[in-house]
Amino acid sequence: MHLIYCFILFVTVQWSYVNGDCGVVSKSEWDGLNPAHVQYLPRPVDLVIIAHTVTPTCNTDQRCAELVRNIQTNQIENLGFWDIGYNFIIGGNGKVYEGAGWLHVGAHTRGYNKKSLGIAFLGNFNNDPLSSSMINALKELLKCGVENGHLTSDYHVVAHRQLIATESPGRKLYNEIRSWPNWMEDVSSIKN
Repeated sequence: MHLIYCFILFVTVQWSYVNGDCGVVSKSEWDGLNPAHVQYLPRPVDLVIIAHTVTPTCNTDQRCAELVRNIQTNQIENLGFWDIGYNFIIGGNGKVYEGAGWLHVGAHTRGYNKKSLGIAFLGNFNNDPLSSSMINALKELLKCGVENGHLTSDYHVVAHRQLIATESPGRKLYNEIRSWPNWMEDVSSIKN
């Protein structure tokens, strides 16, 4: 019996390390659908693409989960995605929601999905105020990603707008991330 307990503990610790939940609200917690298909993302990743959803904002757990579910439903039913396109989504409540997660290829930036993580902020940051809890949630997620081997220690952060024709992640969020030490101003070396 003791051997079985030790084995279960070992598997649990290994699973936690591989998935590195990092305090992320899991799909089961926000009542998300399972993906129709998955493709595994080679890790560690060295590129993080920051976007915004251009949806309403949210401040409560209930409203943020509802918005994430709506995005997933739209992307699966109307756009034909296998799952929600972002790897992670950050709500105005300062929580990070699991999308495709650390392990799976997302569908956030055509031509870059197989080599990056796409992280979206719920809202329109051309207009909406950016909260410190949202920024801190992203910083903690990235730190945890490095600690758990999902991101290289020298990963680069870029804005969605640097890679495709979009205003994403909005002026306010774009201005914020441009001051970060991992910011990549010149994307010519990675541009498709």
